[in-house]
Amino acid sequence: MTPSAPTEIDNGTSPSPSPSQAGASYSAGTFRPRVDTLPSLPEAHRTVPFSSGASWFRKVLAFAGPGYLVAVGYMDPGNWATDIQGGSKFGYTLLSVIVMSSLMAMFLQALSAKLGIATGRDLAQACRDHYSRRTSMVLWVLCEIAIAACDLAEVLGSAVALKLLFGLPLLAGVLITALDVLIVLALQGRGFRLIEVFVVTLIATIAACFAYELFFAQPLWREAAQGIIPRAEILRNREMLYIAIGILGATVMPHNLYLHSSIVQTRAFGVSAGDRREALHYAVFDSTLALGFALFVNAAILILGAAAFHTHGLHNVAEISDAYKLLSPVLGVSVASTVFACALLASGQNSTLTGTLAGQIVMEGFLNIRLKPWLRRLITRALAITPAALVIGFAGEGKVTSLIILSQVVLSFQLPFAIIPLVQFTGDRAKMGTLVNSRLTKGIAWLVAALILFFNGELLWFILRG
Repeated sequence: MTPSAPTEIDNGTSPSPSPSQAGASYSAGTFRPRVDTLPSLPEAHRTVPFSSGASWFRKVLAFAGPGYLVAVGYMDPGNWATDIQGGSKFGYTLLSVIVMSSLMAMFLQALSAKLGIATGRDLAQACRDHYSRRTSMVLWVLCEIAIAACDLAEVLGSAVALKLLFGLPLLAGVLITALDVLIVLALQGRGFRLIEVFVVTLIATIAACFAYELFFAQPLWREAAQGIIPRAEILRNREMLYIAIGILGATVMPHNLYLHSSIVQTRAFGVSAGDRREALHYAVFDSTLALGFALFVNAAILILGAAAFHTHGLHNVAEISDAYKLLSPVLGVSVASTVFACALLASGQNSTLTGTLAGQIVMEGFLNIRLKPWLRRLITRALAITPAALVIGFAGEGKVTSLIILSQVVLSFQLPFAIIPLVQFTGDRAKMGTLVNSRLTKGIAWLVAALILFFNGELLWFILRG
């Protein structure tokens, strides 16, 4: 990877820009406005007020939101497919993978927020600034593949929910999900805060649905606690490893690293070194708390699969539609299946909404192109709808969950191409100034990247061995 010319070091002593300059995009490592590039998500950039003189509680509220938009990607339909299959087939064993993946996600999202706050650039813009044009284009293509894989799971999940609730054909459900672009346009036109409120409402709906399901499923909590402890069996069992990497891919989402580094800049924090450090503190608090909710939802899905299916001898519940059909008779609650489908619909719509924003950020960041909001969202939505429609047309409706799981494995293989630049940039003092990663943070970051590469290599080795 060939870097571009070095950027200037910001040691926190450079003069702060004027309020008019604060809305501009900054060179990596400095806070001098660039005239050639607009800021990330320009229509929402620095639109949410944040006052350093406010109380702790008001500061927490000011930064509450971006973490929940990011958390949406950690509880999307891709998680449902892998978690249900993992729970029904292996009981509580893979809970350790969910916990480990969630902890890695919290750490990586903190680095993503740090990059956006310290440099004023999202991850896509930082890649375009640092690497050669050829390398940036390769990273852009890989990122678009990851977003397409993620959107495939989200769109198919929403379509499955519409079919279960209303009997709509999957293809019709896929086309209906295209309307979410209108929701994004309507909400963002009224302010970025409204998008965040809408997303948090759907997250609360999902959490309430699963709390209801778990109450009737009566899990074996002692066995669930034992499942948190990692087992070497996961690495030896090819089928278990495949699902484990699917869980990893469904939990740590590449496009969320791009998304978070952008939307954290919707807050109008100060640009001095102290102001940026304070903003980072509240941004990390927000994302960690939000991802804690995502951890609960993911664990609840797997625990539900283990309690409702595995303990009743149903070890091959691999399809979301099968889980829907079996939940009510197994739990003895007539509305259990309907609640499950409603949570799935809320999850799918939430994920497609944030996925559309991520697609916009990646396209604008890597290519430095600016389109009208309705046009760019129409393009990103079309890029998601087309693969899903083709998959249903050629593979048929019976392979939906298998394709969702495969999409999560594809996501896992794309992760290093987002994580390695993120770790590299946040460890570079020339870009990060006083917010550069400490030696301990650098060590943990590279360890996380190495673990993900190791898991992916293990799966590839098993596949090649047949």
